[in-house]
Amino acid sequence: MNPHGIATRGPATGSVSWLDRLLCAISLLMRRNCVFGRSPSLCAVITVTLAIMCLAAPASAQTAPAQTIWRLLDYIAVDYPEAIADGKVVNPTEYDEMKEFSATASKLIGELPATPAKANLARQATALERIIATKAPPPAIAAAARGLAADLIKSYPVPLAPSVAPDFARGKALYAQHCASCHGVTGNADGPQAKDLEPPAIAFTDEARARERSVFALYQVIEQGLDGTSMTSFAELPPQDRWALAFYAGSFAYPDDKASSGKALWAADAALRKSFDLERLVGLTPAALAAELGEDRAQQVTAYLRRNPEAAATNQASGTLTLARSRLDEALAAYGRGDRKAATDLALSAYLDGFEPVEAVLSARDNALMIRIEGAMADLRAAIARGDPVAAVQSRVSTLDGLFAAAETALAPSEASATSSFVAAFTILVREGLEAILIVIAMITFLAKADRRDVLPYVHGGWIAALVAGAGTWAAATWLITVSGASRELTEGFGGVFAALVLLWVGIWMHGKSHADAWQRYIRDKLGHALNRRSAWFLFGLAFIVVYREVFETILFYAAIWSQGNGGAVIAGALAASAVLAVIAFVMLRYSRTLPIGKFFAYSSALIAVLAVVLIGKGSAALQEAGYLPITPWAGLPRSELLGIYPTRETIVAQLVMGTMLVLGFLWNRRSAAKAGKVAV
Repeated sequence: MNPHGIATRGPATGSVSWLDRLLCAISLLMRRNCVFGRSPSLCAVITVTLAIMCLAAPASAQTAPAQTIWRLLDYIAVDYPEAIADGKVVNPTEYDEMKEFSATASKLIGELPATPAKANLARQATALERIIATKAPPPAIAAAARGLAADLIKSYPVPLAPSVAPDFARGKALYAQHCASCHGVTGNADGPQAKDLEPPAIAFTDEARARERSVFALYQVIEQGLDGTSMTSFAELPPQDRWALAFYAGSFAYPDDKASSGKALWAADAALRKSFDLERLVGLTPAALAAELGEDRAQQVTAYLRRNPEAAATNQASGTLTLARSRLDEALAAYGRGDRKAATDLALSAYLDGFEPVEAVLSARDNALMIRIEGAMADLRAAIARGDPVAAVQSRVSTLDGLFAAAETALAPSEASATSSFVAAFTILVREGLEAILIVIAMITFLAKADRRDVLPYVHGGWIAALVAGAGTWAAATWLITVSGASRELTEGFGGVFAALVLLWVGIWMHGKSHADAWQRYIRDKLGHALNRRSAWFLFGLAFIVVYREVFETILFYAAIWSQGNGGAVIAGALAASAVLAVIAFVMLRYSRTLPIGKFFAYSSALIAVLAVVLIGKGSAALQEAGYLPITPWAGLPRSELLGIYPTRETIVAQLVMGTMLVLGFLWNRRSAAKAGKVAV
């Protein structure tokens, strides 16, 4: 690594992984010309599956221009004192860079997508260019550059903090592998390859530079590299590894003896502990902390926290709720100015970026409170969409502020008991797994009664593949990517809607077969042709979709619970839930074998019809939470997660439409059976 210069030429390096690009490319290819030319049903299933997985992938490339601008501004704030002293140029080369970088920042801001804040950012960038040209004092330049950088991140958000506390020991190992050859084992820029570098490697032990550089700034350089230097991008490393490396590189200027003193300060000062979370830790420069605590205390606390970032992670939930509050305040301000679109976007960000990351844990500890917050945030977005008076919107924001205070209490580390973790792990898996089991068991029983056991491997392959994909998603969400709130809701939403539409067809088809007196002859004469390889792959795809949707939801909940500790209790809860689901599956399989074929189809079609209505409700609600569907509250209606009922007009209408189509399909089956002179079983 050589975080010395700054990239000013060529496109910024994003962090979209090769896997993200591959999945999206395959999806596009299959849409144009399915590689399984003889299996259009399989084609459709896999295309939708890949599209859902693309939605879950991070869109880091979109934030790369903002990241480049941020790094330019950070470099200006840190290095301007090397160019100007007492109003005079002391290093012409550095001063020319300052002018070049400020001009480049202005140009790149002009190329950003339009937002209500863009014009103000452009004005700030022009002002920064002007005061650099007048050789203003370094403190004024640093304040202007950092102020612009902070406003930039608010308007064009990028990942500001790791999802979990980085592993400092992992950072040490990565540094030895990738960085020590240039920066030296002790960070003093005296590695064996340092003498050949131009520009030279910086010394991480340089305290003057280190006090002006945040961990976030180091992370940005590690991720994107530096054009014009030997510092290449390390975007191929997982995000958690890059964060670990940034923390380790940022610790060299603060020796171990200061870390010991910092630990004592941290333990003794409750207010200090409460003021930190991971986002503040990675974004705060030691110089800014010194302005709050004094130089000595700031150095000690920095030395401790950069070696022990997990100490600040205990307040992570509080930090995200603070972000939610901030976004709501900004939404209220925008609404007061008459900018309804900005208010809508900020209110949505308050949910997706502020509340959604802690929703899983809050649901496990106080589900009723979680439901109240979700409802209140939906009501707020609906009020903004309706154009309610500012006072009414302000009242809803105040209500949410009180609910967030209650959530912070429920999410306190002291509430993370082993019992609560066990109960959460148990109930989540049973709740999410039951829907998938009901559908898969219906398919398995149908094939067994139809004497088509040769197709069973496709169904088993579908749900097993979903579990494997779920394990991969767990690994990716833990070590490779951060699954954003919007990505999660979109995956759940589109997955739920797709599964509901498929179940609509399956339910009507099964109901039609419940009226066939000559079912056995139908099996002998027609089923062998009807269940060809295309249909078998369709069953594979259906099993995969319905199971993966529930697995995706479950692993995100489990990841959140796991991060709170009590891993043994989480595993025990998962095992207990798995045992319960296994018993349910066994009983269903055993009982369904004794049912006459007509009754089996009648009962199964009714069950699948109910599940279709439930899934269309859940899918529509998830799309509302992601901002893809409007929200119109329907007062007086109950809410039921189990039945997929949400008190909004859009979700209820979706369920009514689904129910109507099912009823019409069932009536058509009865009419067809009557015309054929057959009597329903």
